[in-house]
Amino acid sequence: MSGVYARRSHGALVAARRTAVLAAASALATIGLLATAPTAQAAPPTPVSASTARSYLSQLTVSAEGSSSGYSRDLFPHWITQSGTCNTREVVLRRDGSNVQQDSSCAAVSGSWYSPYDGATWYAASDVDIDHIVPLAEAWRSGASSWTTSKRQQFANDLTRPQLIAVTDNVNQSKGDQDPAEWMPPRSSYHCYYARMWVHTKYYWNLKVDPAEKSALQSVLNGC
Repeated sequence: MSGVYARRSHGALVAARRTAVLAAASALATIGLLATAPTAQAAPPTPVSASTARSYLSQLTVSAEGSSSGYSRDLFPHWITQSGTCNTREVVLRRDGSNVQQDSSCAAVSGSWYSPYDGATWYAASDVDIDHIVPLAEAWRSGASSWTTSKRQQFANDLTRPQLIAVTDNVNQSKGDQDPAEWMPPRSSYHCYYARMWVHTKYYWNLKVDPAEKSALQSVLNGC
């Protein structure tokens, strides 16, 4: 019996070693696949859910849009230094791009950027704008005119909320300072996400909405 037991024990040991080798090989193969897989496209911070956005929207102050009198982009100091030689724009370009390479001045010299507004992919940073989801002029008319310059600077460089995103430059320029009652991204499939980003930002910064803006946002969020 002892000989049979020894043979069985030896067989069990060989089987266990074989299983361990196969598991290790599988793990190494997986690591190899991960190492050679393309870098995933990054994105701004995820906005609140549609249901939370609807709740936030119901809590925002509704008021006729304020005046643009006195507005200047200079009152919202933006693209401030974030670390080393990198300013806010360069941080967003690195965050939102794929395989982004930067020079010693932190300027993006290569990489690719997918614009969720229109579905286009660009390979030169010069083709990409950093959009303020809630435009600076819109913020001014919605309550930021009474802020300190320091607070407006924080708003214009907000990397914590979904307020900054890399997109196709001419699409961003077509948006200008319009709110969702006047402009939405060309890709309708992005409207829900865009509305969530907009409401998240306005809620955090305690900015007002005008009646048409609120109606447009409600319509989008109710369809999410």
